[in-house]
Amino acid sequence: MSSPIYVALDTPDIERAKAIATRVRNHVGGIKLGLEFFSANGRAGVREMATLGLPIFLDLKFHDIPNTVAKAVQALRPLEPAIITIHASGGRAMMEDAKAAAPLGTKVVAVTVLTSLDENDLTSIGLSGDPHEQVMRLTELARDAGLDGVVCSGNEVTAARKLWPGGFFVVPGVRPAGGPIGDQKRVMTPRAALDAGASVLVVGRPITQADDPDMAAREIEATL
Repeated sequence: MSSPIYVALDTPDIERAKAIATRVRNHVGGIKLGLEFFSANGRAGVREMATLGLPIFLDLKFHDIPNTVAKAVQALRPLEPAIITIHASGGRAMMEDAKAAAPLGTKVVAVTVLTSLDENDLTSIGLSGDPHEQVMRLTELARDAGLDGVVCSGNEVTAARKLWPGGFFVVPGVRPAGGPIGDQKRVMTPRAALDAGASVLVVGRPITQADDPDMAAREIEATL
């Protein structure tokens, strides 16, 4: 079985992204390319990263009217990403259209509540204060819309899996024990997240900013 770790290459610098991916390739299951990378390098950059032979998780978090999101997902079809993200808060119709537009082998997963948000943040944008409740509501909506799974923090993944036993769960904000948490507010260790029911663990800075990324990836993999 391949590693559940997807390394987040959040950099606009494609040479740096390729260098890190090449170093850690034997200890990760795939690479995650987000807005920062995509804004700088576009589809051509994704194609170049694909030559490394690792599955690609395109984390672009689409959130717009259903037609626009469907067209954006359609534009990614030739890249055949392993996973793409949309925002569950875009609503059921948007999620249904995104799934219909995606290539057959691509998992479409919905972002529930960003791991950088806590109760105060949710209240400030007019949502009931508890992130857990909001994640559950959006997980049910994504399930009913026919998506493959959701993105949620490790704190919510057990309850989300209970709601959706066949779902695919992407857990970001994963940090090795004792590591700095950066701008994340809801975090968990890789082992704990996997035990809680994560399908994929997204690990960025603990690997990409390590003195030896390969060793860092190997050490995290060893805890699994």
